[in-house]
Amino acid sequence: MARDTVETHFIQALQTLQTGPGRDPGGPVREGTALTGERCRTLYLRQLDSRLLDIAARWLRERDEGFYTIGSAGHEGNAAVAAVLRPDDPALLHYRSGAFYLTRSEQAGRLPEQGLRDVLMGLAAAADEPIAGGRHKVFGHPELAVIPQTSTIASHLPRAVGVAFAIERARALGATGLWPDDAIAVCSFGDASVNHATALSGFNTASYATYQGQRVPILFVCEDNGIGISVRTPKGWVEATARRPGIEYFPADGCDLAATYDAALRAVEHVRTHRSPAFLHLSTVRLMGHAGSDVESAYRTQRELRADLARDPLLGTARLLVEAGLATPEDLLRRYELAREHVLRIALETTRLPRLESARQVMAPIAPRDADLVAKISPVAAEAAVRERTFAGNLPESEKPLTLSQSINRTLADALAVYPEMMVFGEDVAKKGGVYGVTRGLQKRFGPARVFDTHLDEQAILGLALGAGVSKLLPVPEIQYLAYLHNAIDQIRGEAATLSFFSQGAYPNPMVVRIAGYAYQKGFGGHFHNDNAIAALRDIPGLVIASPSRPDDASAMLRTCLAAARTQGSVCVFLEPIALYHTRDLFEQGDGGWLAPYAPPSRWAETHVPIGGARSYGDGRDLTIVTFGNGVRMSLRAAVRLTQEGYSCRVLDLRWLAPLPVHDLLRAAELTGKVLIADETRHSGGVSEGVMAELLDAGFQGQVARVTSADSFIPLGGAADHVLLSEDEIEQAARKLLA
Repeated sequence: MARDTVETHFIQALQTLQTGPGRDPGGPVREGTALTGERCRTLYLRQLDSRLLDIAARWLRERDEGFYTIGSAGHEGNAAVAAVLRPDDPALLHYRSGAFYLTRSEQAGRLPEQGLRDVLMGLAAAADEPIAGGRHKVFGHPELAVIPQTSTIASHLPRAVGVAFAIERARALGATGLWPDDAIAVCSFGDASVNHATALSGFNTASYATYQGQRVPILFVCEDNGIGISVRTPKGWVEATARRPGIEYFPADGCDLAATYDAALRAVEHVRTHRSPAFLHLSTVRLMGHAGSDVESAYRTQRELRADLARDPLLGTARLLVEAGLATPEDLLRRYELAREHVLRIALETTRLPRLESARQVMAPIAPRDADLVAKISPVAAEAAVRERTFAGNLPESEKPLTLSQSINRTLADALAVYPEMMVFGEDVAKKGGVYGVTRGLQKRFGPARVFDTHLDEQAILGLALGAGVSKLLPVPEIQYLAYLHNAIDQIRGEAATLSFFSQGAYPNPMVVRIAGYAYQKGFGGHFHNDNAIAALRDIPGLVIASPSRPDDASAMLRTCLAAARTQGSVCVFLEPIALYHTRDLFEQGDGGWLAPYAPPSRWAETHVPIGGARSYGDGRDLTIVTFGNGVRMSLRAAVRLTQEGYSCRVLDLRWLAPLPVHDLLRAAELTGKVLIADETRHSGGVSEGVMAELLDAGFQGQVARVTSADSFIPLGGAADHVLLSEDEIEQAARKLLA
């Protein structure tokens, strides 16, 4: 539906309205509603501003000065939702939330023009825009408790549930959260989005938690215009989707401001009082199409388009005011013309503002890291008396040398003792202690508020972490197997990793995702329990990927990740090699070569491992074997045999797969002039490709070769040996380079 058609219809219909008898502005705007005339008048102005922002967006696009035309026309009723919430209730809004945002901005004591400028600067990609800084047009502002979202498919719903969860959990932990204790979370989305897996995950998680008696104060707001771009939503489908155990359902005509206000008031009261979810279902229309380039007449009839025009919510609110005698058509028309001129003037001003001018500017918020600060925080331990109680007098540094699994367990306990806002959670992590016992005993020591089981839904697990992190808690979720992460990778790619980028760091998103990964398990196999694919993770800008192979490295690197998350909001993935969890020996049975003592806090500073710092074994000058994970143990064994034959080898454990330890890599490569990359991931898309590219980019003139696993999924049993990198292959490739 064209912009001029919508404007023309509004102006013509406005002039036909009949002024009614005057009502008291302090009383209801019509019988039976809680919406007063005065509030109705204020909300009308924000609805009008929102409509004019959509007109300005298309006007800017025509001038090639604007870059976003998905608008809120037809959805302006969401102003009433904002009006019944508090400005400190965290809001995660979809892209048709212009009137909500402008109302929230005014609620917070800002001038109406400030909200207008926020949105217009986003449309014009101005570097001074207050949330994304010209990187995207989003609704967000740290002073308004609006968390920016770019989602078109409701991928923010698991996070929104996580925010609601965090409001309650912060109090239970005695931690200082970002939101008031009685706040509620609100997230909005379209009708088509209720079909997406992430939306279903969000609904199910809220329902599941409520079913068990947990408090989840979240308001789901579905603005149902009946169509997703060009695909119609079946009548009754949204209501059928919404009606779930523990979720109260509130329907309303979203084109009728009074009806929307009343329903929203009831829904918000329910959530705030009962601390349980509600689903506010608003029937709306979509005016001006999906976006500026959308030609609705290609898939909608003229009759349908005219019916939507008749339900225009801006016209509906104007009718409320006129029929209540609180305004005349002439007053509203004059206001429309003045406001239109005002908004277009501000829009033109925003086109003259500076825009991002370099890659460095664009990328600045992706992964800010203060290495010195992380190094300072990483060695912080709980007081001696607290550690004594935590470990029941049996301090880990007094134990015999530990396995990788034991080292991670003790480090998590030490971290839980020092960070009251930290939580460890996932499937099976609590009473059972995880499939491999890595978290065994932690719930008993720290209680179910801090170490707990979730239902089996990776999107929900990461969503809880996302919501907790943005709420100033320190989440450490566990994904049971690397292959399971692929069910939910967008929660890291599209949600976790982008929040800092689209908020310029205003909303830190700390989390350390522990994942049991890689292959080589004995007697337990198959693709979903032996996965060596991490290309999807290495492709995410700013993501930290830690890959420890030895117990002492795991402890130090986990402390580094937690410190980076806590101080910089870093999103870290901690890949734990399953096959090395309980490994004790390096060369022969009983040698204990893969065990390591647990460093006492007094040595944590000197054993600190910075992000992007590799570890070198040996001082050979003939060959450098670059590897990580399970490859470290295999390469060390191969290197010893080669050394016994007179060759001089060193092994470089990358330890960090993103960012790669480029400085240490180049130094080790130059020392020998020959590099063999032993990569247990796949030949295509594996880590070795990145290592070779770094060597090439740096102008390394020596010889480089690589051995990898095959481009295959991992089969069951002994068949896995045919496609996985082997120790023998590493040794034979090394001999070929040394020949």
